[in-house]
Amino acid sequence: MPTPDIDLDAPLDQLNRADFESFFNDFLNDKSVKEQSVVKGTVLEIGDEFVTVDVGYKAEGVIKRSEFINEQGEITIQPGDSVDVYLDQMGEEDGLLELSKEKADLMKAWEEISKAVERDETVKGTITSRVKGGLAVDIGVKAFLPGSQVDLRPVKNLDKLIGETHEFKIIKFNKKRGNIVLSRRVLLEREREEKKNETLKSLRVGAVMLGTIKNITDYGAFVDLGGIDGLLHITDMSYGRITHPNELFEVGAQIDVKILRYDEETGRVSLGHKQIKPDPWEDAEYKYPVGAIVRGRVVSLPEYGAFVELEDGIEGLVHISEMTWNRRVKSPSKLVNAGDIVEAKVLGIDLENRRISLGMRQLEQNPWEAAAEKYPPGTVVTGKVRNITDFGIFIGIEDGIDGLVHVSDMSWGQRVRHPSEKFQKGDDVTARVLNVDVDNERFSLGIKQIHDDPWKSVASRYYLGQVIAGKVVHKVDFGLFVEIEDGVEGLVHTSELSNGGGEWQNNYKEGESINAEIINIDVNDRKVSLSEKSAIDRARGGDMREVLRKQGDSSAKFGDIMGDLSRRIKERGE
Repeated sequence: MPTPDIDLDAPLDQLNRADFESFFNDFLNDKSVKEQSVVKGTVLEIGDEFVTVDVGYKAEGVIKRSEFINEQGEITIQPGDSVDVYLDQMGEEDGLLELSKEKADLMKAWEEISKAVERDETVKGTITSRVKGGLAVDIGVKAFLPGSQVDLRPVKNLDKLIGETHEFKIIKFNKKRGNIVLSRRVLLEREREEKKNETLKSLRVGAVMLGTIKNITDYGAFVDLGGIDGLLHITDMSYGRITHPNELFEVGAQIDVKILRYDEETGRVSLGHKQIKPDPWEDAEYKYPVGAIVRGRVVSLPEYGAFVELEDGIEGLVHISEMTWNRRVKSPSKLVNAGDIVEAKVLGIDLENRRISLGMRQLEQNPWEAAAEKYPPGTVVTGKVRNITDFGIFIGIEDGIDGLVHVSDMSWGQRVRHPSEKFQKGDDVTARVLNVDVDNERFSLGIKQIHDDPWKSVASRYYLGQVIAGKVVHKVDFGLFVEIEDGVEGLVHTSELSNGGGEWQNNYKEGESINAEIINIDVNDRKVSLSEKSAIDRARGGDMREVLRKQGDSSAKFGDIMGDLSRRIKERGE
């Protein structure tokens, strides 16, 4: 029986009782609003704690106001709005309906998820927390994302993903148990495969492509070209000096790279970044000719010098010997620091080995040239002993310039076995300039040259048969060297020693004084031969025996013998 049309706004006394009762019974029996289902309602009133909603039934329902508050604490509805609510139960006693917006949202979410599963679609969700074995994801309902399904590669720190929103693939769905398992990796693999197919179309040796830094290691960086990863080795990143790839790049940065090699069988791709630009060494010979003055930044300080960056990819070495004229500077850090801007002169360039030799001292006046002018040969100088070696002593002349007195130039005749016998560091020494070699940076001095060579006048001051008192200065296997005067020594052969037999060396001590007769003088060879025996014989009156010995012939004429003896007596008388 059809329901009669009734004007509900008409006065009650004008309504047909039979029609009203029929309408009311039909309303009570209306099954369009069902329990435990999602129904549409209209917001009637918003109170402090509850929101009143009309779902078109015999009674109204209320929902907690908190279910309509967003994350910012704002109410999301107003009177008159249409909302989906869940009708949990129809109240019998108080006439109120038990409604829930949250349950309605949950049921709607499950419905949408079921449809997505049927259509093999993805769902969007937000990672909310870390759970055992993976992550919890809010896709309208709570879902589980295993750690192995988060990314293409294992993620060490899952906590950093909390709060991120992504698309996911549902790989397991059980509505009855409320179990949903998601995967992001499946989508990434699908996306990578699509990108890879697209990338392969343009992947060829020599091509320049845009890539994204995925990972950085000590030896290089892995770059995603679009589904295909390539290795950018540290040596192919820059023509300049770098110690670690993170000096130039960071993960996530997009860079242009050049395909250097591609192995289709293994899928390996070698990339280059510096190869995009021209090699700076191609025209280095023209930009940095020998003799040019250049300017650069100190980038490294090894013990042997300083590397100076002239431009990106080109460095020059200033060897420590070319940094200053001062030879006493032993460390480059005493002169420059890393980061300093310096000027230098190009001394040489080796294109094959990519090396440029630089000099800093060449931009200053050469102190050796000034010294050669200031100290010509013959100049007498005074300085302190700065160093003592086996072959001589070094005397400080000026800052950075030392003069060498070779052991052979210390004395005209005295044998100096080691310079330390005569000198100590700090001693003041006067010497004569012998030579200044500018090219080899050598300053030669002589101490003995301060005085005239005594050998030039030896013949005028000494004669054969003269008995002298000398000091033993040196013992050798064949005799003694005796100092006659400063710079003049004579040799007493073992055959001319009074105690020359057996262990004769024990009978004489260096420094003791002995008397000896001059028996030979050779000025050209700077030699004086002495005889201790002859001197002793003279002292004992043995002139006749000495004369006979020297004549070498016992049958010599008596007149010759007497003449020689007369001469000796006369000399002794004088």
